[in-house]
Amino acid sequence: MLITRETDYALRILRSLAQGSCLTVGELAEKETLPLKFTYKIIKKLEKAGIIRIIRGVNGGCQLEADLHEVSLYDLVGAVETNARLAACMNADYQCEWRDKSGTPCNVHAQLVRVQQAIDREFRSRSLYWILFGEKE
Repeated sequence: MLITRETDYALRILRSLAQGSCLTVGELAEKETLPLKFTYKIIKKLEKAGIIRIIRGVNGGCQLEADLHEVSLYDLVGAVETNARLAACMNADYQCEWRDKSGTPCNVHAQLVRVQQAIDREFRSRSLYWILFGEKE
């Protein structure tokens, strides 16, 4: 599981919303120096995951919905990324040509799985609050 630009932007959006404000997508994009189209895309994913709430209408905008102490970095990455694995061979639908040809398990894959599991544990142990503000929970 890697931190991509999309996850980085999601964290920046949440940083702005953590102040308790209701901000429009345009305000978020400007405040965090994000591309507007990309901000819309991320906002929709964050809403679907229940992390933020979108309020429609003239006085609408986005507000934080979830408690950042309760949402982990692992949760955020899962909400924003697709196939966020350390290596492509870890995705369920990956067709390994080497394994198919040799007929034996791949040691590289096995070791990368161990690394991925360690990363997943660490990401699960870190709340978004901790990531954003670095304070004790």
